[in-house]
Amino acid sequence: MNELDLHLTRRQLFGLTARGIGAAALGALLRDDLFAMGQTVTHFAPKAKRVIFLHQSGGPSQLETFDYKPALAKFQGTQIPDSVRQGQRVAQTMGQSALLVTKSQFEFSRHGQSGIWVSELLPHTAKIVDDITVIKTMNTDAINHDPAITFIQTGFQQPGRPSMGAWLSYGLGSENQNLPGFVVLLSQANALTADQPLFSRLWGSGFLPSAHQGVRFRAGSAPVLYLDDPPGVSKPTRRAMLDAVKKLNTMKQDAYGDPEIETRIAQYEMAYRMQTSVPELMDLSKEPDSVFELYGPDSRKPGTYAANCLMARRLAERNVRFIQLYHRGWDQHFNLPRDMALQCKGTDQASAALVTDLKQRGLLDDTLVVWGGEFGRTVFCQGKLMDTNYGRDHHPRNFCMWVAGGGTTRGAVLGETDDFSYNVVSDPVSVHDLQATILQLLGIDHTRLTYRFQGRDFRLTDVDGEVAKKLLA
Repeated sequence: MNELDLHLTRRQLFGLTARGIGAAALGALLRDDLFAMGQTVTHFAPKAKRVIFLHQSGGPSQLETFDYKPALAKFQGTQIPDSVRQGQRVAQTMGQSALLVTKSQFEFSRHGQSGIWVSELLPHTAKIVDDITVIKTMNTDAINHDPAITFIQTGFQQPGRPSMGAWLSYGLGSENQNLPGFVVLLSQANALTADQPLFSRLWGSGFLPSAHQGVRFRAGSAPVLYLDDPPGVSKPTRRAMLDAVKKLNTMKQDAYGDPEIETRIAQYEMAYRMQTSVPELMDLSKEPDSVFELYGPDSRKPGTYAANCLMARRLAERNVRFIQLYHRGWDQHFNLPRDMALQCKGTDQASAALVTDLKQRGLLDDTLVVWGGEFGRTVFCQGKLMDTNYGRDHHPRNFCMWVAGGGTTRGAVLGETDDFSYNVVSDPVSVHDLQATILQLLGIDHTRLTYRFQGRDFRLTDVDGEVAKKLLA
């Protein structure tokens, strides 16, 4: 009895029967021409080729950004009517004796030919309103941060599912053989309030092969951890080592048919190529001063939101499929006027610059940009209501996001809320609806992009979701 007989399990038996398919898949994975054109499962002609998701972690207040409610002035400081709240549970204000209506401290005005209302906190976004569509009626099932951000990133409130970027990597493959198909960039808060944590599982691959997980790029001399050769190791030595490891891994793949071995082989080769492609990507010396002026002074500081937005444009130019930005600091339970102003000052110019830059380079037509958080904020105050200070609790029933490019409508507003920005009045868009729409724009029927795991066919939108057709151009 040989070693294979001693170690053969039921899973490995099935793996052995499929090893011919696995070998063919690996060969395809390592072929340059297939990397160049992408391995797609599109169901119809796509309008977008790539996605840049600008996630504002913590839940930006819709009342201080896009959902203008002038009628709140006459209800200022009064208890929110029961007919409006309708018994909705709250996150952190359940112990308050009163839930007092609180109008925004900031002024709103109309902008662009579309006449969209925008807060004074977002003067740069106000200049691009004719290139975006504001969704005023996003809604979610989750009321606390971790399940809410997990939901909007993976389509499920509990950890363990693949992220949206992983689903797109799995379904569409990569168009660039020298960079990952899914890249993640993080930036810290501008607000003074403590941040909500971000976990790497938010860009994980879940039960999909690990080749589809996001790769985080960091600021500093080592953007990708463990990518550089150790001191004293030459390129020929590294190449010889990788070739030897590949032979050993191929032997194990032939024996066991484990798809994770295929992933390991492909990722080693990708990392070797990234030793050249990543330094070129991160080198901003050829960017003209006009670009840094467009994105703002922080764009020269690696790791800032502005620098990450500029990097997102560079990644889009190189056909990276899914570019995920996270910016922390939007959880304003207290000191909202101060911290909202700081957050908007740190992000507004760069967000607008990204759209403008993509448009100038002819990339906006096939690049979908998405901006928004995991939920909104309540119309009533959390803590003590003062003339110049207040906070807001979590609010899942309606919040604002915006989209630009990639086959979406422009210069429009989708949906309407009641006079208290508390309930949806028309055109609701759920988290699963948004995800279904993103997939639709990329040429994918969200009900048909599935992966069988533990006897069930899973998908990003679970068992729900309808395409928001009013978002389609």
